[in-house]
Amino acid sequence: MKNKSIQQRFHAAQVLVRDAGLYALQWFRKLDSLKTEKKGPQDLVSKADREVEKMIRERLQTLFPEDGFLGEESGTRNLDAEGIWIVDPIDGTSCFLNGLSSWCVSIAFVVKNQIEIGLIYAPCTDELFASQRGTGATLNGKPMKPSKATSLADGIVGMGYSPKSSIVATQKAFDYLFNNGGVYHDVGSAALMLAYVAAGRYIGVYEFQINSWDCLAGIAMVRETGGWTNDFLANDGLLTGNPVLVAAPGVKDAMQKVFAAAGH
Repeated sequence: MKNKSIQQRFHAAQVLVRDAGLYALQWFRKLDSLKTEKKGPQDLVSKADREVEKMIRERLQTLFPEDGFLGEESGTRNLDAEGIWIVDPIDGTSCFLNGLSSWCVSIAFVVKNQIEIGLIYAPCTDELFASQRGTGATLNGKPMKPSKATSLADGIVGMGYSPKSSIVATQKAFDYLFNNGGVYHDVGSAALMLAYVAAGRYIGVYEFQINSWDCLAGIAMVRETGGWTNDFLANDGLLTGNPVLVAAPGVKDAMQKVFAAAGH
C-alpha cells in the first residue's frame, strides 16, 4: 500500500475517531438509560459500545470498502485485505459505565502485520493522540515526547489486570515493581495508558494478556516516540491477543525485568 493511501486514511480516521468519541460522549451523558450486559467477570458491554462501533464500521466501509475490519463488538470482515482496521469503540467500558472519565475510542490500521496508524481519542479531556508510522506522534497536534526516566523509581508504570488473566504472573510483576522502587496506576483503559507512555506521563505499561483492539494504536505511538514495545502481533496476536509490554527509552531494560519476573 502506497504512503499516499495510508496518509489519506490517517487524515480521514482522525476525523472519524473524534466523531465516534463525541457520539460515545452523548451516551456517557445519559448513563441512567443505558442497558448493559455481562460478557464475563468484570467484562461489560453496553448499547453504546455496539452503536459506536457500528458507526465506525459503516463509515470505514463507505470510505475504504477494500479494507478489512476487526472490532471488539462486531467481529471481523475481509481479513484477507491488504489493510485492516482494528477498532475498540469504547476502551475502558467499566469506567464509562461507572461514570469515570478514563475511557477512549481506539483505532489502528495494520498493513501486512505492520501498524501504520494509531489513533486514540479521549472525549472527556478532548485529547487526540495520533501517529502514522515514520512521521512521529502527536497530542492535539503537538509532538509527543517520552519520559526521560532511567529507573522504575523515576515515574509511574501502568499495570493492567483482568480476572481472565493470570493472577500469579501479575502478582510477580507487582512484587518486582514494588521491590525496585516503582509505583503503578491502572486507569481502567489500556489504550489510554499506552498513549500516556508516548506522551511522557507514564514510563511503561505491562499487562499479562490483552486483545489487539486494546493496544495496537498505543503501541504504534510508543514506537513513534522512540519507546520500546514487545512484538505484540507475533503468534497470531492480532486475533488471539498477547502480553503487552511498552517502555520509555531509558527504562527498557527495567521493564523487561518486570516482564521476566512475571514469567514471560
